[in-house]
Amino acid sequence: MAGQLPQGVLPPWVERSWQRCLHSGLQPQHHAVFEVVTDALARHTLEANQHLVHTARPILENLGRAIVNTRYFAILTNRDGVVVDNSGPIDHSDPRAHLITRVGTDLSERSVGTTAISTALAEQQPVWLHRGEHFFSNTAIYSCAGAPLMGPDGTLVGMLDLTGIDALERPELKHLVAQTAAKIENALVLAQDHALVVRLNWPGSTLGSESDGLLCLDADGWVTAANPIARQMVPHLGPNGAASPAPRLHTSELFGMQVDVLFDALRHSQPLMELPLWTGLRLLAMPVLQANAVPPQGFAPSTDARHLKDIEAALIRQAVDQARGNVAQAAQALGISRATVYRKLGKRMPGSDSH
Repeated sequence: MAGQLPQGVLPPWVERSWQRCLHSGLQPQHHAVFEVVTDALARHTLEANQHLVHTARPILENLGRAIVNTRYFAILTNRDGVVVDNSGPIDHSDPRAHLITRVGTDLSERSVGTTAISTALAEQQPVWLHRGEHFFSNTAIYSCAGAPLMGPDGTLVGMLDLTGIDALERPELKHLVAQTAAKIENALVLAQDHALVVRLNWPGSTLGSESDGLLCLDADGWVTAANPIARQMVPHLGPNGAASPAPRLHTSELFGMQVDVLFDALRHSQPLMELPLWTGLRLLAMPVLQANAVPPQGFAPSTDARHLKDIEAALIRQAVDQARGNVAQAAQALGISRATVYRKLGKRMPGSDSH
């Protein structure tokens, strides 16, 4: 019956979205209306979300290679569901694609009903939405996956959506969109000012992957940023998706040790260490000094150039071992290029032999 929720048909999180739509007076037999976006609104939207767009764009370009032959494209929105960027094979001659990818278009639940965008923002978790699960009849042509984006302070900053129009449904895109969202979140964290980044994982894990928690500290040990994984590992950091940023925290409130221990680990050839949490659990950690960072007062690394080179080489070898020989992964964990890894270890890069 028109205006009623189809019982037992939809997943619980879709049902919740439908209920919100019905309670706000929307009717599923009606059509979603995509409002006209003025040039002024588009400019304002871009200006307000410049940092998010700039940080995400290179990651979206890589994403485009994964979906190039699928007839899906990417949409980036702010925390209110307003489009701030797009990427991928978008046919702008098709109004069904053009209307939902324009910068400034409102794709929130209050505007276009249940979509992957609205449910990902509301549920704050990755979702896959089948065509028939959309609220309005004219949005049932879309199949989409969405994932929320958490900022460096733990608050919701936007979401990433992958949409296809009359395309083969691909629920596996839920994994791809979640993985890509995590890369954007990590990039947002590392873009914050910091002197030290600490990669975190549970003992027995290999550091240097997207599954690491990232914790950024200033020279005095105050937390400047953390990714969602770190916030799950270290409860005192505060929950992901909080309405407001967590209070400023010091490492002494998170770990049973002083921040000097983290900086001191950089003096040694074995930078991996275990950090005790106040909960009694322990985390595996690898501190990495930010390039051009000012170390804390009293930090005095060795002045023996040869010793420093030995430490540097040992650090790189350790990272390569942790990455199980994957040089690219080790380079990413250390924040240096693959060429630098090979050079520091006195090895030739593959394909670099001269004739």
